Amino acid sequence: MPGPSSAPAGAAAGPASTAASSTAHESLPKAARRQAGALARALVTPSYPATPLFAQSRRRWLRRVPYGVAMILTTILVPTSAQVLSHDYGVGGGVATLIGIVQSTPLLLSVTRPLQAWWIVFLSDIVCALVVLGTADHLENRVWPWLPGPIIGYLFLLLALALREPRRTLVAVWLVTGTAGLSLGMGFPDKSNGSNVVLFVLSGVVLLVAGALRERGDAQRRLAEQETISEAERAHRTLLEERTRIARELHDVVAHHMSVITVQADSAPYRIGGLPSEAKREFSTIAATARESLAEMRRLLGVLRSEETRGERAPQPGLRQVPQLVEATVRAGIPTTLTIADEVAELEPLPQAVGLSAYRIVQEALANVVRHAPGAATRVAVSAAEDRSALTLLVVNGPPLSAPTKPLETSGTGHGLVGMVERVRLVGGMLDTGPLPDGGFRVAARLPLLDLEETDPS
Repeated sequence: MPGPSSAPAGAAAGPASTAASSTAHESLPKAARRQAGALARALVTPSYPATPLFAQSRRRWLRRVPYGVAMILTTILVPTSAQVLSHDYGVGGGVATLIGIVQSTPLLLSVTRPLQAWWIVFLSDIVCALVVLGTADHLENRVWPWLPGPIIGYLFLLLALALREPRRTLVAVWLVTGTAGLSLGMGFPDKSNGSNVVLFVLSGVVLLVAGALRERGDAQRRLAEQETISEAERAHRTLLEERTRIARELHDVVAHHMSVITVQADSAPYRIGGLPSEAKREFSTIAATARESLAEMRRLLGVLRSEETRGERAPQPGLRQVPQLVEATVRAGIPTTLTIADEVAELEPLPQAVGLSAYRIVQEALANVVRHAPGAATRVAVSAAEDRSALTLLVVNGPPLSAPTKPLETSGTGHGLVGMVERVRLVGGMLDTGPLPDGGFRVAARLPLLDLEETDPS
């Protein structure tokens, strides 16, 4: 038996499924009427907004091309059509000029509103064919029903139409063009010389080719937009992954301090004699708060960690592990030298966040050498500022000597400069990176040794 939610779901899906079923099983005449109605609506529904042709092009001259071509054609076709109608078809000068203007000037409108311009030109061409039919004495050696000049303007108009309107509109325009030409040809078979068939074929070719090119350009533009969006999302995801990794690594640092606070608060009444009861209660409250905060941190770490990050539960490295990292780099075939200034020893013990950031920055810099400059001579220097207020890191490599190989640090973040920036930002330091004139690369970082609460990572 269906559950209580089955009826609403079925009711909601009923209209959609019924409409799909009726469309799939409708009769052929009904389907033909539906398609004809859709084509008719397409003929009276222009695209919105009315942006000019090639308006999205970055080249200024290309955006002006449609206006220039339309103006040149209009300037040529208006007098030419009027003269042909007057001399070759016997149409009066005033009527011929008026017809030439109505047939050609809408080409200027086709740059922004080609469908509206098509209606004007199409109707004026039919009127021109009927006027010529009534005034000309004989048409045996004349082009009819479509005259040469209007054919040229009509094809340009269809080109503008194909670059702007959807496929259904183009099909409707092509069918209407063929129907009008066929009707005139069948109505006056002794007058027609086949120009209706020529225009029908040429209009189909123009609409097909231009429409295909337009759709291809639209597809490429949408693909480029999606690639841009994907690249931005990828960069954002990389940044979030690196920040999450840093948060996981700092758990050990913060947890150590919280554990020390808890132990000191719990043992204070035993280490310090003669404490009043208010002080003992205060220390008990501090210890309880520290334990609660430590538990909350562990829950947060459980959310940040995944199945792929179980290996990160090992103790976090620091500045003392940098020599081991350099030795591993040398064994991998990268000639690397390490220089640690004597005054660095006076900075011990370093804040754990600073030591961890220093190790990761050197790790990422050496990994980048392996990825992008294999075999390059590399120099790692660790020193202290003159006032002993900051730790300075410098990793410099020369130009690559061979093709890139497999990265050295498979356990690293793989986020390169993004990871370095976040590490430096964590401790409120500064990072300077960039290429060298000889083809090498330089990474310089300054990590303040102030307490974390005295720094502003933002």
